[in-house]
Amino acid sequence: MIEFLISENTFFISGELKMESIKSAWEKINKLFQDNKHSTILIDLSNVTTIDSAGIAFLDEIKLFPAKQVQLINIPPTIQQAIKSFSSDKVTTETSTRRPIMFEWLGNKIYNSIQKFIELLYLTADIFYWSIVGLFQRKGQREGSFIQQSLLIGVEAFLIVALISFLIGLILALQAAAQLRQFGANIFVADLIGISMLREMGPIMTAIVVAGRSGSAIASEVATMVVTEEVDALKTMALNPIRYIIVPKFHAITVTMPLLTILSDLVGILGGFIIGVTYLQLSAAAFYNELMTVLILRDIFIGLAKSVVFAWIIVIVGCYSGFQVKGGAEGVGKATTASVVASIFFVIIADSILGLIFYFGQPVY
Repeated sequence: MIEFLISENTFFISGELKMESIKSAWEKINKLFQDNKHSTILIDLSNVTTIDSAGIAFLDEIKLFPAKQVQLINIPPTIQQAIKSFSSDKVTTETSTRRPIMFEWLGNKIYNSIQKFIELLYLTADIFYWSIVGLFQRKGQREGSFIQQSLLIGVEAFLIVALISFLIGLILALQAAAQLRQFGANIFVADLIGISMLREMGPIMTAIVVAGRSGSAIASEVATMVVTEEVDALKTMALNPIRYIIVPKFHAITVTMPLLTILSDLVGILGGFIIGVTYLQLSAAAFYNELMTVLILRDIFIGLAKSVVFAWIIVIVGCYSGFQVKGGAEGVGKATTASVVASIFFVIIADSILGLIFYFGQPVY
């Protein structure tokens, strides 16, 4: 039973403010509010004996009555505690309309970049540490995971790497042939194809293909495990996620990337060989002899060193993007896209730095 009394701008509510009486209470107080001429209305709850969640919602609603400023007064302690616990009125959202000045925006960007860089360093250190430990201690890793990852990253990527490398070698030789034949220097197409494929095109094209194929797969797998809380489950079972998930991929790509690069070099040189024999009218023996004359062991080592660095970049960037995922399926997609873009970007940056190091570090004869 609930009763309402009015004294000027003060409404007195008495009895039980519960769901059964809310409908009639709302009709009465709505009429009283419309008839009252005061802009400020006081609701006296001193005689309210009990209240439930519907009653609290009722009080929240009448405080929003248009053209009236409503205040609750004389609230008993028990009623006050119930309102404090269940009222939605205390949930407020503060929005700032002030746009940050340039220095605030710049400082925030720099700070966030530094934090991300530090997190990347920690992740890189963990990956290298557990990868070295994993060579001697197999505990905490899945049985046969290295072979499985090697097949996924290396064997299944061979066809697309071979096709792209063949076309690159073919087009590179074809474009060079049009200029070389003007000077009677057809034979030097072997030099161009051999050096460019071994030192630059082979490693970087392999890295780009692997980044788009395997790097995205690594990022999406890790991101999905984070979203579905599988990473937390591994920690609960005392399994290190880096050691359990990442280390097999790190070992596999470190081994398979140089092998893919060697195959890419050979297939790219084959594409240049076809152009040399068919378009430039070179003999197979002349092309081979010229190629063996210009190539040195250092060129092979440079390409293999680049491929290993590129492999590490792809794994680290893919894992970092996966662990930084936020949200559900949409977040997994964003993490995968960010991983591919960042991997290709850092691979090209690393190739430029390594190219300068090897160029200025080569002996002068």
